[in-house]
Formats: sequence, C-alpha cells, structure tokens
Amino acid sequence: MSHTLPDGYVVRPAAPSDVDGARNVMLDTFYKEFGYGYVPRWHRDVVDIQGAYLDDPRHLLLVAAHDGEVVATTGVRSQGPAHPPHPRWLAERYPSGTTAQLVRVYVRPDHRRRGLARALVEAARDFVMDAPGYECIYLHTNVHVEGAESFWRSMAKEVFDARTTGEHGPGVATVHFEIPF
Repeated sequence: MSHTLPDGYVVRPAAPSDVDGARNVMLDTFYKEFGYGYVPRWHRDVVDIQGAYLDDPRHLLLVAAHDGEVVATTGVRSQGPAHPPHPRWLAERYPSGTTAQLVRVYVRPDHRRRGLARALVEAARDFVMDAPGYECIYLHTNVHVEGAESFWRSMAKEVFDARTTGEHGPGVATVHFEIPF
C-alpha cells in the first residue's frame, strides 16, 4: 500500500478479533449516517462477517484501526449488483464471480479526512488485482452521504446515475461506479 497514514492508524485485513468492531462501524453507519438502519436483504454480510469475508479466499474485509480500535471498513465480495433493485443491464454488465464489488466503505465521522478510505480502497484494489478470476471492480454509493460523491469521482468512473430511478427508495441517491484496474 502506497498511502501514508497518520500516526496511530493502521490498515490491514480483518482478523476474527476485529469482527465486533467492524460490525459496530457498519451498524452505526446504517443507523446514524443513512438513517434507515439494518435492512436484512441488503446487510446479511454484517450479521455473518466471518462467513461473508474471512472464510472466503476471494472475499476480503479490510479495517483501519486507531490505537487498536476499528474505525473504518472496506469489503470485497465476488458478486455483482443484484437485479432488482438495480437495472437488469447493470447486473448483466457486472456478473457475480468475475466482478469484485467494493462494499462497506465506511469511516467513523471523527476519523474522516485522514486518508483512511483512500488507503482502504487502494488496499482492496491491490487484493483484487492479485486475486484470480476478477475482471473489474464495481461499487455503488449513496451520494447523499457527505463527501461520498466527490470521493468516488476522484477514484472511479461513473457507470450509471440512478438518482432519478429511486431504486433503493426515498432518501437514497445511488450512483454506480467502476474502478479501473
């Protein structure tokens, strides 16, 4: 990883001892940032972090820790976007198996603007490039979250702006991106 982090921070693959801290970051994001809380059909991986990320060699959960506390997460899963809620053409463009989807790129608010998300995404990209069978990196984000749109536009190219479709319901402004290898 080429990104320099401030003192006290480290980015690394999650260990079993990080599961509770990572889950707390994710759930706090759903409730405090997104305002809709835990949604079982979208967030199954959060209940079983061990099975979803740590036990699958093609998946990865990265954490950023500050003085031993998990303060940020980023996941990689070998599945494309689901139809529905996403358009069929998007699901076909990014098929499961060959698509590495970035998920759960979350940083606690009091740890933002320190380069953690960028370092996590770079580490995820390195993992995907070294893993066999991946052809692309896909993600979608809610651009209503402060800083999300400008961050992703600095690292990825827009594939589809779904803000007008309402694919995730009211209050969610989804934009789909691809990160070049």
